[in-house]
Amino acid sequence: MSKTTNVLLTHGAWADGSCWAKVIPILQAQGLNVLAAQIPLTSLEDDIAVTRRMLGMIPGPTVLVGHSYGGAVITGAGKGARNVAALVYITGFGLDEDESLESLSKQGSPSAGSAAIGPDSNGFLWIDRERFHSAFVADGTATEAAVMAAVQKPLAIAAFAGKSGPPAWKTLPSWYLQCTDDQMIPPPAQGFMAERMGAKVRTVASSHAPFMAHAAAVAEIIALAAE
Repeated sequence: MSKTTNVLLTHGAWADGSCWAKVIPILQAQGLNVLAAQIPLTSLEDDIAVTRRMLGMIPGPTVLVGHSYGGAVITGAGKGARNVAALVYITGFGLDEDESLESLSKQGSPSAGSAAIGPDSNGFLWIDRERFHSAFVADGTATEAAVMAAVQKPLAIAAFAGKSGPPAWKTLPSWYLQCTDDQMIPPPAQGFMAERMGAKVRTVASSHAPFMAHAAAVAEIIALAAE
């Protein structure tokens, strides 16, 4: 593994860059230069733009990682970015052109966790704090879930409905960590997206937030992509 390889982590909805706190030290211990984006979750275009700006600050080959909605972000941000060497989806949305989270969510039965999501009066989606533990991070501790619920960063409805442009995964090697106990993105939907991308797949018996209870598995697939 090259010690000059960079990793840019992109969080998803209802989280922020600190969600990677257990993963970052593992990757750094392997000699990787790790950064985490803080995306606004206001629109797919805004979030791609922030991620692209961060990519522009990183010299050398970079593994671009996206969790959940962050998968849709890296799908756009990685397109045409010369320094992106690989994509890693952590139970992430690998959208195809003209797809959105909204359109994909209508293709199958609603996930169990989606019942905990609701809009506010300002155009943002939140997870009910009382149901955050079971819906988002069931294998995390009660304290971890309570903190994540308290600091959750809402997703704009505009981002949920935003359509993807040409996907980076059609031209870049991709990896996918499938979380088999995910209550937010059904495992079959994860499998469909991973297969369509031609991604190298690893599985973990994890909730939607594998970086909490399964940080080693998350770090492992990122390190594999960096080799």
